Amino acid sequence: MRKIAWIIAAALGLSLAGCGGGGGGDSSSNSNTTINAPAGASSPATSGGTSSSSNTNNSTPNVLAADATAVPTAAGPGNTVAVTVTRTGIHNQPMVSVTLCTGGSNAHANCATIPNVIVDTASFGLRLVSSAIPTTTLNALAVEKDQTSKLPLAECALFGSGYAWGTVHLADVAISGEIAPNLPIQVIGDTALTVPAPTECQVGRALVTTSDLGANGILGIGVSPTDCGLACQQAPVSTYYYTNAGTVTSVPLSGQIANPVTLFGQDSNGVILEMAQVSDTGSATAQGTLVFGIDTQANNVLYGTGATLMTTNANGDFTSTYNGATLTKTFFDSGSTVLFFPDLSIPIDSSSGYYIPTATVGRTSALVGASPASVSLGFNIANGATLNASGNNAFNNLGIYMTRQFDFGMPFFYGRHVYYGISGSTSRGGGAGPYVAYVSS
Repeated sequence: MRKIAWIIAAALGLSLAGCGGGGGGDSSSNSNTTINAPAGASSPATSGGTSSSSNTNNSTPNVLAADATAVPTAAGPGNTVAVTVTRTGIHNQPMVSVTLCTGGSNAHANCATIPNVIVDTASFGLRLVSSAIPTTTLNALAVEKDQTSKLPLAECALFGSGYAWGTVHLADVAISGEIAPNLPIQVIGDTALTVPAPTECQVGRALVTTSDLGANGILGIGVSPTDCGLACQQAPVSTYYYTNAGTVTSVPLSGQIANPVTLFGQDSNGVILEMAQVSDTGSATAQGTLVFGIDTQANNVLYGTGATLMTTNANGDFTSTYNGATLTKTFFDSGSTVLFFPDLSIPIDSSSGYYIPTATVGRTSALVGASPASVSLGFNIANGATLNASGNNAFNNLGIYMTRQFDFGMPFFYGRHVYYGISGSTSRGGGAGPYVAYVSS
């Protein structure tokens, strides 16, 4: 979800749909001052009406893509955790549970398991809503201090149409058998932070509660180790780190909100999100497995799978071409609930931006620079109004109009194993991160 930029889809009775945003820069793949800065998400297209708009001169061939058929690895081993999509008020949200404990306790002291945390492959770091953390556990988490003023740190996570303001704490975070010790995390809506978010952070609406997120938090496990990188270490960067007095400040890499996977043991070089396929008319639930590490154990092999692989920038972006347009901001994002892309040949609900074709349509995107080369990625788009009215929660063919980028959201993940190689790490099958890869059967 590139942090969390939400598009309101009120016309279809849907609370929120995730897209857009930013994460953290990293010195291993970019210049010293690169930040994965939030990208402004486009609003849904409107035609001034309330029904739909379309290009009646459509010459795009309608060839339906075959559904992907890869089966998830069984959850159970210590480097795996079960992923579920169920009814949370927002469809297509992949959820896991994480355990939060006192930092430095080897995940044994004052622990609490937090359910319903979004698996987000396009952001970096763990962010939990304060009210979802038991008071005993929250009080046992050390507050991170600014190195200069010695005041507690705060962070503003700025998104396309909203912002999350909260404190920075250190915690031991356990996910299945993996432990990230003394991990800097963001506590959103911490009542101990009495100063309001700085003016430059207050873009869109405040994201404070579990209702705002549709979840208890976000587990950002994309390709970057931190959410800002060297730029925030070298100088204060507006819209990232502040003291609890609201003064912008710099933070060393070791103190920044971090991708927890990078602090695991042998499984710290990446992740694989594996989701079972769902019905083309939608399914009530969906299951999958989040696997930690790439080519580190028998259950996380990339080498020899024949996966399609793309080298990315620090955001996880690569390039695709669609309908003759080159889209340099293309990414695989489990935190986005739909496919976001620009196609005026498909009828669009002008109030929400959902694609609403009379019958399901098939489309193809070409992935630039992929290995093997010249990869065509097919996908289908069904009527968003019909799907949302079904009462189901998991959809593989739901899309919303958005300009200038292609966000392969959660519908892309069903029936696939999708790999994320973290910047600064390597694997036998993927080489040096950052990269993404996938297999569809």
